[in-house]
Amino acid sequence: MKLIRLITAVASVLIGLGACAAPAPSPWEQPTANLAAQIAEILGPGQARLTIRNLSTISNDEIPAIRRLLERDIKTHGVLASGAESANQVRVTLSENQREWLWVAEVIEGNETRVAMVEIRHSQDQVPAASAAMLLHKERILGPGVLDTLPCVSVTDGKPPLLAVTERRHGLLVLKQGCLLALDRTPSGFPDGKTFDNLAPAQAQNRDPQGLIITEGDDDEFLVLLPGTECAGNYTSSSEPDRPPGEGWSLKCHPSDDPWPILTGETLSGPIQFKAFFNSARNYFTGVVSPSLGVDLPPFYTAALLPRPSAGAALIIGGIDGKVQLAENNALKPVFGARDWGSDFATLHSGCGTGTQIVASGSGEAISDSLRAYELPAQEAIPTSAPLAMDGTVTALWTAPDGKSIFAVVRKVANQGTANEYEVDRVTASCN
Repeated sequence: MKLIRLITAVASVLIGLGACAAPAPSPWEQPTANLAAQIAEILGPGQARLTIRNLSTISNDEIPAIRRLLERDIKTHGVLASGAESANQVRVTLSENQREWLWVAEVIEGNETRVAMVEIRHSQDQVPAASAAMLLHKERILGPGVLDTLPCVSVTDGKPPLLAVTERRHGLLVLKQGCLLALDRTPSGFPDGKTFDNLAPAQAQNRDPQGLIITEGDDDEFLVLLPGTECAGNYTSSSEPDRPPGEGWSLKCHPSDDPWPILTGETLSGPIQFKAFFNSARNYFTGVVSPSLGVDLPPFYTAALLPRPSAGAALIIGGIDGKVQLAENNALKPVFGARDWGSDFATLHSGCGTGTQIVASGSGEAISDSLRAYELPAQEAIPTSAPLAMDGTVTALWTAPDGKSIFAVVRKVANQGTANEYEVDRVTASCN
């Protein structure tokens, strides 16, 4: 009996030791199971190449374990992680924001891409330190006083809105509804210039107009686009000391319904320029672009080009329905985390973080608006700066020709009985 009791006691101790030595359950067990179930529902039984990219604070040492769990879980649903011979792909991106991790799986079958996603809330001891990767700064370069000295006589209903701003070597170009202000650069700023009036036909001047200024390869040349109108501009230098302000600028316009060259950027195969057809009877782009992206785009107000290390570039659009979407790899995907964006955004090549950010205004008609920078590693817009308060409503944003700053037009709320006032700010970034 003593021998039996001794054996029983030893066995109990060994079992207890074994229980203590058993590894704790992985915190990634449930997320990988949930993601695997969604992937299998999209893909069905078969094979797929599985890749994982980590853009989060999860240690890279944990990625092999996450991969093993994901391979195990998709296998239970009949999906086998295979080599390069498989035509199907599953690309998993691990990203996060201040509240949660976001795992996005792009399931690619031929020319079709569908998305699976799981969100994992941070526990208290896992929340990353709340720090911004960059800071946004603003500098007012044009105030109401300067802008009001050169009004557009073709528009008499209050003060016409500013549609576009860009900087040239010799000065600043400001496009209003129906007219262009060409302001000479002087040591004290941009106080003097010339007005080119009656650019667009009256029937094209709707209540919420759009317009673009496109900088050409030569720093002295530019292109002005308004609904139904295209204008070629130029600056001619002169050694005459007494030449009147603004006389170096010239502009010739003609009716045109050609597509607008809205974006120019670099891809792995070289430079690319996107043109988009503008609906002159409305105030938005139709969704027809050239070159084709291999997917039908909805009508949109705003577009920006994001560089991608692997895919060259992706097009992000702000639709007239308020949805922000990403056109990439012949697929149109929703952008998560952009519900608070306004209808205007622009790219900023800051050199911080991934190098390029999207700067977006806040949504709605805020009396005191704000700008914020975001990165888009996959389909989640991740804030990379604190909000930058603006002194009014941001009505338009454009990337400067060098890409390192953004021009923001701000509409200040008018006092009763007076027209709205506008100012132009330059927005830059510094890295933390």
